[in-house]
Amino acid sequence: MAEVTLRIDGMHCGSCVRRASQALGGTSGITVKEVRIGAARLESADSEAADKAIEALAKAGYKAYAEAAVN
Repeated sequence: MAEVTLRIDGMHCGSCVRRASQALGGTSGITVKEVRIGAARLESADSEAADKAIEALAKAGYKAYAEAAVN
């Protein structure tokens, strides 16, 4: 399993964290380890996990960038 850390722009409060968590939680193949204001940590066996997560967050109204991947 690879761990992916995303930087998420536009998150300002607990409601933002909840909304981002819901968007990521509904993405197949991704296990959400942590979501906090401005960042998320995910785990996935899928090599395209970061792309899927970034797309899910974009649909929820947030711009995200992959920060790091650790195997």
